[in-house]
Amino acid sequence: MNNIIEFLNRAARHYYNGYPIISDEQFDTLAESVGYHQLGAKQHENIEKHLHRMYSLQKYYEGEGKNPLEGYKELSMTPKLDGAAVSLLYVEGKLVRALTRGDGIEGTIITDKFLATSIVPHELVCGTSPIFQITGEVVAPKKIENARNYAAGALNLGSVEDFKSRSVNFIAYGIQPYICETFSEDMKFLSQLGFHTINDSGLYEVYPTDGVVFRIDDNAEFEKLGFTNKHPRGAYALKERGEAVETTLIGVEWNVGKSGKVTPTAILEPIMIGDKKVSRATLNNPGFIQAIDLCIGDRVGVILGGEIIPVITHKVEG
Repeated sequence: MNNIIEFLNRAARHYYNGYPIISDEQFDTLAESVGYHQLGAKQHENIEKHLHRMYSLQKYYEGEGKNPLEGYKELSMTPKLDGAAVSLLYVEGKLVRALTRGDGIEGTIITDKFLATSIVPHELVCGTSPIFQITGEVVAPKKIENARNYAAGALNLGSVEDFKSRSVNFIAYGIQPYICETFSEDMKFLSQLGFHTINDSGLYEVYPTDGVVFRIDDNAEFEKLGFTNKHPRGAYALKERGEAVETTLIGVEWNVGKSGKVTPTAILEPIMIGDKKVSRATLNNPGFIQAIDLCIGDRVGVILGGEIIPVITHKVEG
């Protein structure tokens, strides 16, 4: 059990630093199996709460189900940058705190890294609210190999000098409380304050993206729709289904959970899916194996479910 707790502690630290090593579902399942949360052992330091919660975005694949904002006309459309989300807290115009996204409620303090660089303004001249939070994405140019991991890893560096050597930028995509009536006007406001924003031109050409974000532009209407426990109802990320990458099934590992549920995991000939090396994938359940008549040595198609979890989609027929 101690080994599991140590692994969960390490996974939690990576998560709070914006560089997860397992999915949320895997973490929750494993944590529940050993009573991790009940142990009350938050094994990470320098954690503080965001002034405003940072929500994730619901995903929508075109042609699959109902468009989440069908019928709404005034929508902003911006790239979904593939980096690491961060919140910045300004008090009376001064940057006083920077946090990684963490679990959206609290994150790791990285203020020293932002104060040591000029990727965001340290002081703002504006006559708005004395306290507000600016959210955005730390990104690296897509010409850098594994740009997303490079950007997220930069936030986890122990040395400020090492961080200063990284080729990263901060692209703002939110401010709370809202300054203007619309999201688009808020982005113009942030641009005037010296921020790079999600409405800047040329972002697609410079930085990696993994979709397009649609948001109700009117801030009052956006807030009126409210939020689920995970995401706002007034925005979504339009995604494309990635094509399955083929490889060979070389083994199956059977795992028995605390409840007695048996879950098979495929052992694969290693492949690259995007910038991620994959050698294992979920097989859903024993019935799935029987349904597609899967055997060791078969060729299979693999995708990243939700861009995170490797999943076998089908058997490649000879």
